[in-house]
Amino acid sequence: MKTIKGPAIFLAQFMGDQPPFDTLDGLAQWAASLGYKGIQIPADPRLIDLETAAQSKDYCDEFRGRLAVHGIEPTELSTHLQGQLVAVHPAYDALFDSFTIAAVRGNPSARQTWATEQIKLAARASANLGLAAHATFSGALAWPYIYPWPQRPAGLVEEAFAELARRWRPILDVFADAGVHCAFELHPGEDLHDGATFERFLAAVDHHPSARILFDPSHFLLQALDYLQFIDIYHERISCFHVKDAELRPNGRSGVYGGYQDWMERPGRFRSLGDGQIDFNAIFSKFAQYDFAGWAVLEWECALKHPEDGAREGAQFIADHIIRVTPHSFDDFANSGVDPELHRRLLGLNSTSTKAI
Repeated sequence: MKTIKGPAIFLAQFMGDQPPFDTLDGLAQWAASLGYKGIQIPADPRLIDLETAAQSKDYCDEFRGRLAVHGIEPTELSTHLQGQLVAVHPAYDALFDSFTIAAVRGNPSARQTWATEQIKLAARASANLGLAAHATFSGALAWPYIYPWPQRPAGLVEEAFAELARRWRPILDVFADAGVHCAFELHPGEDLHDGATFERFLAAVDHHPSARILFDPSHFLLQALDYLQFIDIYHERISCFHVKDAELRPNGRSGVYGGYQDWMERPGRFRSLGDGQIDFNAIFSKFAQYDFAGWAVLEWECALKHPEDGAREGAQFIADHIIRVTPHSFDDFANSGVDPELHRRLLGLNSTSTKAI
């Protein structure tokens, strides 16, 4: 049995222009001071030179050394923004252009090429850093048609997933060559947002061994999906874990869709750890049961609480939920040993009454 690693923290929501949030070393020192042992790192040039990391093991060894000074390990790299750009429906072109470099803005084809190459670099960089998994988004072509009104034309969804697979298959091959899992965060707004859509994608990429899942229960609670059974079904494909809380309190005015309200007013909203409805005791028990050997990584998002308070409380929350798995069965004290002859006697197989006539 394996004990999950942690606590760790995703840096995306904490990067800023002021110390300690403006440099890798500042963020690492800050995270360590709160009790974190690992950081999940966005593939952002302010934190990591992705191209150099993909090419140079020495750079990656030095990178790990910088973190080790603070008692911190890298858990995974993240290309959530780049992954989003692998597949963008034209309705979102203007909004998602801000996710990329200036040179390719206004040019969807060039933007997609840039994003694809970024993720491939991240796969090689992850290998050089000695990381087992990578976190990303799938992007979306079919999302504007999520609710079937007017009726979707026959074959529309199938073509969307076929195209998504065509775009991702070469990327997944790079991850396979690097020996790194590509873990998609199943997230509303992405074509991969639940178990059914992940299965559809998995079939389209011929069950590619590198296609994995980043499990974040908050997105499932807000869809009214059974996040515990999800682990039972898909645990063999789960390679990353975002520890994020949420609450869903539908009322007479709005429910899952949120009524275009801001996060403060929505019935479904993200919360700091312990302030929502997620059953983390059961989740951590499931991961212990299924030998999940990855990291428990806080992703902080909350409409109410200050992020620094959420981060401080989150470290202890995760530490308190990690189950140090037992090295032996609780009833081993009553073990009678291995004795084939005893087994037969207990089953009545040596008595004369059981001999064939």
